[in-house]
Amino acid sequence: MDNKTAFTNTDYEDDDIKTLDWMEHIRRRPGMYIGKLGDGSHSDDGIYVLLKEVLDNSIDEYMMGYGKSIEVNVKESAVSVRDYGRGIPLGKVVDVSSKMNTGAKYDSKAFKKSVGLNGVGIKAVNAMSSYFLIKSNRDGECKEVEYCRAVITKEQETVPTEKSNGTFISFTPDREVFKDYEYKDEYIESLLKNYVFLNSGLTIIYNGKKFYSRNGLADLLNEKMTTDPLYPIIHLQGEDIELVITHSNQYGEEYYSFVNGQHTTQGGTHLSAFKEHIGRVIKEYYNKNFEYSDIRAGVVAAISIKVEEPVFESQTKTKLGSKDMGPQGPAVGKFIGDFIKKELDNFLHKHAETSELLLRKITESEKERKAIAGVTKLARERAKKANLHNKKLRDCRTHLNDSRGELMEDSSIFITEGDSASGSITKSRDPNLQAVFSLRGKPLNCFGLTKKIVYENEEFNLLQAALNIEDGLEGLRYNKVIIATDADVDGMHIRLLLITFFLQFFPDLIKSNHVYILQTPLFRVRNKQQTWYCYTEEERLSAMAGAGKNPEITRFKGLGEISPDEFRHFIGKDIRLDQVTMRKEDAVKEMLEFYMGKNSMERQTFIIDNLVVEEEIA
Repeated sequence: MDNKTAFTNTDYEDDDIKTLDWMEHIRRRPGMYIGKLGDGSHSDDGIYVLLKEVLDNSIDEYMMGYGKSIEVNVKESAVSVRDYGRGIPLGKVVDVSSKMNTGAKYDSKAFKKSVGLNGVGIKAVNAMSSYFLIKSNRDGECKEVEYCRAVITKEQETVPTEKSNGTFISFTPDREVFKDYEYKDEYIESLLKNYVFLNSGLTIIYNGKKFYSRNGLADLLNEKMTTDPLYPIIHLQGEDIELVITHSNQYGEEYYSFVNGQHTTQGGTHLSAFKEHIGRVIKEYYNKNFEYSDIRAGVVAAISIKVEEPVFESQTKTKLGSKDMGPQGPAVGKFIGDFIKKELDNFLHKHAETSELLLRKITESEKERKAIAGVTKLARERAKKANLHNKKLRDCRTHLNDSRGELMEDSSIFITEGDSASGSITKSRDPNLQAVFSLRGKPLNCFGLTKKIVYENEEFNLLQAALNIEDGLEGLRYNKVIIATDADVDGMHIRLLLITFFLQFFPDLIKSNHVYILQTPLFRVRNKQQTWYCYTEEERLSAMAGAGKNPEITRFKGLGEISPDEFRHFIGKDIRLDQVTMRKEDAVKEMLEFYMGKNSMERQTFIIDNLVVEEEIA
């Protein structure tokens, strides 16, 4: 039977048309509502989106002037959020938690600048939770409903209460949807800090720990910056807009943007306007024909705006698509531009010392750019020519999600060293989404060097070109930049040199959570029936106990020792990645100075004092 006949004979009847009810649709297509599922090991995994959807409603109450504190508790997989707002109208507790497109945010002016406008969020949490409890205290009365996967299991009649007004929600993400997951304090605390930075005066108590901000976005910048500012943070506020800006001696640009309290990690129309008008106003203030790249080199800034009925490009609301501030409001770009033109210009005129420091920074950036202009032009041409026939880069086929123009979640580039290692990964990878960049030997220790070295050094120049990050992260071609080196001393050294390179010249790549370390197994334990791959000494001992007498034990020291068939397991769906992070408390400058600076004797003493000898495996 040919394909045409087979297709013709396939039945297509009424029963083939499926209409899913809302809860089943959410559970079958969770990505449409909360993005990726994940397991809690990344800040944008689904379990944190569920928490955020519940918190957003409490934040909206605070923004309207009701309730100054929110209590959040997480114990293992159980989450609860208690606010002290007005409480949900008691007759609508069931509707807002289990009827789609139900909420107060469609027509009510009370919520015209809230985050969630589609009436989906809390229902999605309900549908994806094995247990969901919602309780509203309002004017001396209480209404409580319990659910299991959005189906009511217990509905309590309205009863009197002496408790303060507000809403209490408790939920447990369903392990049928999320499988194995674990909440991590660091990601929850980062989320809660953003909430208090954006809502000065709000107190959030998380598992007994208090979060509070007096200075709003200025506190956020102080929290995020990993280097000292070159001048005091410029903090400007107006109706529906708040922004902060300073410069540091780091390379690159660093921005944090928010809309109605939502962290728009992918930026959008507001961030584009912000960056454009910062450059334009500063250029006009000094009346000099500066390059915008020199004005923004080393900038660290944040902007928060409030928009009526914001249009986001996905349910997870990470990129603003709105062109206007509201149905009758001005364009987003004009609103931001007018504010910056007036307030930033006034600030610079009033604060001469800050203006002088800013001018000095711009001039230094301009001087450095011109100093390497000749090298840069030659290096660009060399990199462009090399990329046409670049044997160092084995590219993947897909980089962007065509529907949204964003980087594919799993688009990755493995940076490895040596022909055998890169060969193993190349033969094992998914050519659609996984690229490989092969280093030749150990890269240069670039600590303390200027960006000129990026263009003069062939390895760095070609790596920068492969990533497409010369002019910032907007052109980044891979969502995950994965350092894949051998599990030996040389491999660790190469890993350190690469991280130094990124920290020195592209810290925003790390701060935006794009850099990872590939974990590969240290041991293989096998008997005639089964094979175990072990990433730690504890896993090796456990595998040996399960393997019985005289198992075969292999210690992997190089990636090239692992066959492509085996490697396929380690870079597939069960890939183990450690994210490289960068926080203020890490004291990056001092750490790099100690480990990568010229203090050889001090470092040698440290190594001797902390030497650990690996035992031979019998």
